[in-house]
Amino acid sequence: MIEVRRQVNNLLTNCPVCGEALAVTRLHCRNCDTTIEGRFDAGRLGRLTAEQVAFVETFVRCEGKLNRMEREVGLSYPTLRARLTEVIRQMGFPVGVEPAAAGDEELHRLLDDLASGKITSEEAMRSLENG
Repeated sequence: MIEVRRQVNNLLTNCPVCGEALAVTRLHCRNCDTTIEGRFDAGRLGRLTAEQVAFVETFVRCEGKLNRMEREVGLSYPTLRARLTEVIRQMGFPVGVEPAAAGDEELHRLLDDLASGKITSEEAMRSLENG
């Protein structure tokens, strides 16, 4: 028997015509051909675009460390932070207060480097003293 595989498309979350949220109304089992109809919630992750899902996957793979993501994807900390804020909003969560100054970002990066063993405590102190 020849098995024919159909291409599976990513789940659309917004209507391509009007832009409003789409509702999941049918679920289908490919194994036993059972179909269930109703209104189903795709959850908070279902609200994300494909690009945002890829960001979340990378974020999880990097254990939530934006400094690791910087190295992996080649984007700056502020860019990654902005994308994370966008994902948080898209999922319907309140967004915390943004860092007040660029120095805060550098301090967080310094602390992350210290915690990961990338720099010693002496190097961290020197960086803090030199501003």
